[in-house]
Amino acid sequence: MKHEAIAASLNSSGNGSQGGELAEGLTITEHEAEQVERANASSAPPVVFVHGLWLLPSSWDRWVTLFEKAGCVALTPGWPDDPETVSQAREHPEVFAGKGIGEIADYEEAIIRRLKRKPVIIGHSFGGLLTMILAGRGLAAASVAISPAPFRGVLPLPIPALRTASVALRNPANWNRAVPLSYEQFRYSFANVVGEDEAKELYLGYSVPGAGEPLFQAASANLNPWSEAQVNSTNPDRGPMLIVSADSDHTVPWAIANAAYEKQKRNQGVTEIVKMPGRGHSLTIDAGWRDVAEKALEFVGRFTTITARIA
Repeated sequence: MKHEAIAASLNSSGNGSQGGELAEGLTITEHEAEQVERANASSAPPVVFVHGLWLLPSSWDRWVTLFEKAGCVALTPGWPDDPETVSQAREHPEVFAGKGIGEIADYEEAIIRRLKRKPVIIGHSFGGLLTMILAGRGLAAASVAISPAPFRGVLPLPIPALRTASVALRNPANWNRAVPLSYEQFRYSFANVVGEDEAKELYLGYSVPGAGEPLFQAASANLNPWSEAQVNSTNPDRGPMLIVSADSDHTVPWAIANAAYEKQKRNQGVTEIVKMPGRGHSLTIDAGWRDVAEKALEFVGRFTTITARIA
């Protein structure tokens, strides 16, 4: 559950986002406020890690250690109402229900706007989509979107991706529900390239219920001109962006990642894409996580003189 809520002071900088004004009274947790305070007290470049659907901020723990050893200061904000642990999440799945892409993006923005400097933003899956949304709002010094969920204008949606999304999409009532993955569904959607023992370990250690609403929003984005699954890929303040794709990813196949790249490369900023061979959607949490993290760190290392304030 949440720590004591801390007012986000959204208007303290006097800046609005390209996504519109944030809701008054939006709050962040005490832990998130402490991370912001720590980052602002440091001279190190801040890096914000954004988790995806069916995971928690703790999925980034090893990345945090690596990046901080490399000289960064890390923040791992949750989504609104995220529990602290996997066990709490499984005991109280209802806290995930009713969270849409727009609300989550605004929550992440509220945290980022408390920082004194623009951070690097790194996200996985729906966290990758959120990373693109936030970068499109001009909030990132640089960004890395790993296996990013699709946004409006990204086509096609391959059958494997639709099979993963069908966990929620097959029942319209799941829009307002939290949707867990069974082990078999997790094995297909996340852990399809790792061994059985590792797949079970990942499922027990990381998998939590996920909000159904973002899956519906992403799946219908190309049919809805007002979809919250929209990215401003042309903003000149977007910053450098790396897209990382896993070549055996069932949830975000290469076709989706590459289509996102084709949209993003029109931006005047540096835009690159890399395909990780022999990897699935679990690439940020499985035994090969470090290979992916080092790719991200190498890219970020080219843009870590972060002195610009959030505009």
